[in-house]
Amino acid sequence: MDQKSPPSVSGLEPSETRARGVADHKAAVEWLKARGIQDVECIVPDQAGVARGKLMPTEKFARSPSITMPTSIFAQTIAGDYPPEDGEFVYDPTDGDLIFDPDYSTLAIVPWASDPAAQLIHDARHKDGRPVDHAPRNVLKRVVELYERKGLRPVVAPEIEFYLVKPNTDPDYPLEPPIGRSGRPEIGRQSFSIAAVNEFDDLFDDIYDYAEAQGLEIDTLIHEEGAAQMEINLLHGDAVDLADQVFLFKRTLREAALRHKMYATFMAKPMSGEPGSAMHIHASLVDHESGKTIFSDDEGNPTKEFFYFIAGHQKYLPAVMCILAPYVNSYRRLERFSASPTNVSWGYDNRTVGLRVPHGPPAARRLENRIPSSDANPYLAVAASLACGLLGLEEGQHPDDPIDGSASSLPFGLPRDLLNAVTLFEECEPLSDIFGKSFVSTFRAIKQAEYETYMRVISPWEREYLLLNV
Repeated sequence: MDQKSPPSVSGLEPSETRARGVADHKAAVEWLKARGIQDVECIVPDQAGVARGKLMPTEKFARSPSITMPTSIFAQTIAGDYPPEDGEFVYDPTDGDLIFDPDYSTLAIVPWASDPAAQLIHDARHKDGRPVDHAPRNVLKRVVELYERKGLRPVVAPEIEFYLVKPNTDPDYPLEPPIGRSGRPEIGRQSFSIAAVNEFDDLFDDIYDYAEAQGLEIDTLIHEEGAAQMEINLLHGDAVDLADQVFLFKRTLREAALRHKMYATFMAKPMSGEPGSAMHIHASLVDHESGKTIFSDDEGNPTKEFFYFIAGHQKYLPAVMCILAPYVNSYRRLERFSASPTNVSWGYDNRTVGLRVPHGPPAARRLENRIPSSDANPYLAVAASLACGLLGLEEGQHPDDPIDGSASSLPFGLPRDLLNAVTLFEECEPLSDIFGKSFVSTFRAIKQAEYETYMRVISPWEREYLLLNV
């Protein structure tokens, strides 16, 4: 992961021809006019990473680019419910409006829209100007700011796995692989198969076209182990920008798949008997003054800061597991003797551990966090991983010895269920100091409410084994 700063908006091509991002409101109006844009999607990532927002005619956006939405928008569960109040989590009694201001660096077209449309990510603030502490994008910005105070800039590169599946309109039926151009569904294991990717050439042509139109920088596309399971890697860069790209890419992939009469899913474990899907996060740190990585010294050797960064992940990853694996389904992915890690061990080029150090030149030394699942909110997942590393730098502890062989038989080093993970997060004071009490209490309440919703559903396993046997 070559260490170079992302280009500034002002250093790119003229705003009217740029794929994504402009400098300010005036440039945005020019950009929209040059493309004949009729509507602007003013979008906000919620706690689940779902795009919420409003559709605004371009003329109105030109006059007033900010929008308002109720405070409860950041307290919705994935089912659309709202958790009950308790001692720590309370609602604004009026459910008054928050103000959402556009981040003009995110302006891009909506390439799948039937009429010319653009999209623009907005940030949440209170009426007095304070950022909304528990808004996911603000959470990540706060973690990045803590690094900036130390003169450091995080550089990240996400890898996102997903499945293509047949349309499924009845949730009682299991998901199935889609039909490719051969007219047959995929069976068996097809890791890194070019032919298996070619089965969906038309779909991936659209994905690449949509990504290019939005300025999303895809590095590579591969076929993963599962049936119709794919992975797309994004080029490394600024942490907030890469989280934006993952957020936009998920929307893009779902829309492209629907055009080809299939679904794209980021569920962590969508099909029994198939591998789970991850969102691996590669991270390194660059010194602001020198522009060089702090993970390698002048002779190319790993620095103490690199090992502190690893140690922080080892110590605190279990406590952020509810962010990295945010749903009941997420924990089905974590199986021994599979590609999914079950521990916080680390090793050099070792895919059986939770923390892998890939081979590469000293300037590209980085840590790959293999624990997050693909269903995680990218803003929160990146924030959680970086928060662990930040605490490692501050505490200055050393990690365990690296694992040379397989770590698959080691004891579980991670929570096995959502409720336990939520408890660990809520009780970890160093992480609460970073994320803020408002976010911790809100996220905890949402996850507990989602678990209660899950417990109301009787599964096929229960009917199969309990109906007549107990």
